[in-house]
Amino acid sequence: MPEENHSMKNEFILTGFTDKPELTSLFFVVFFVIYLVTIVGNLGLMILISKERCLHTPMYMFLGNLALVDSCCASAITPKMLENFLSKDTMISLYECMLQFYFLCTVETADCFLLAAMAYDRYVAICSPLQYHTRMSKKLCVQMIIGAFIAGNLHSMIHVGLLFRLAFCASNHIHHFYCDILPLYRLSCVDPYVNELVLFIFSGSIQVFTIGSVLISYLYILFTIFKMKSKEGRAKAFSTCASHFLSVSLFYGSLFFMYVRPNLLEEGDKDIPAGVLFTIVVPLLNPFIYSLRNKEVVSVLRKILKKK
Repeated sequence: MPEENHSMKNEFILTGFTDKPELTSLFFVVFFVIYLVTIVGNLGLMILISKERCLHTPMYMFLGNLALVDSCCASAITPKMLENFLSKDTMISLYECMLQFYFLCTVETADCFLLAAMAYDRYVAICSPLQYHTRMSKKLCVQMIIGAFIAGNLHSMIHVGLLFRLAFCASNHIHHFYCDILPLYRLSCVDPYVNELVLFIFSGSIQVFTIGSVLISYLYILFTIFKMKSKEGRAKAFSTCASHFLSVSLFYGSLFFMYVRPNLLEEGDKDIPAGVLFTIVVPLLNPFIYSLRNKEVVSVLRKILKKK
């Protein structure tokens, strides 16, 4: 091997979406607008939930924290991406890379558990409405939210810690628009088998557990809905759950495809589309999916607009 290939790499180049300079301005404008809408939508939903007492219920506590997670996810990825669109220097250090992945892994893992908690909340509300206030107490909701963020931090620390066993002495080009863990595995000159195995076990276990919780909750919900005699009751239950299930399908579908599919290291060309979906598209859509399809949120917004 040439001598320069033996040198350890502590800085990497993010190749981004395209190598055509004429498209960078267009990409910057598009993703800048998406980022603004994402932040305004999610922060607006958080403020609305915190200000209005009628929204101080378990479902909206989870929804407010989901909006916080989506804001953090977009903020972990998009500012660096926008900077790279305008700059000729798209370098990122190894520690910046680890930090970016740490925040992304933390919020995405917390997102998984929050979606599962929201599904359980809807299950109790629809299947056991008389026991809802005792089974979904404020204390339990707070514990579930804190537990989601603790699980996110522990999960990310495991993977970031294992990155220190790798050495990067091959190419320093990361073929992605952000610093994800899989492109780093591909650049390692140390066999990343242990890292890949741990990633598959932990990510797979988290997704199987949370997806299983969501699916079981919704199966019980569907059985209960079909037993309802009131058409209005069925319509309201379907409306409440449809938005949640749409968000869950988009998020888990892209996340599962990204980290749990076989041949993770051989199919790097599939990382970017899945990454765009769960780091940019889902945080953008969530506030609109949950607010525009939610009669209580729409009612509160109308009251605020009428007052003004």
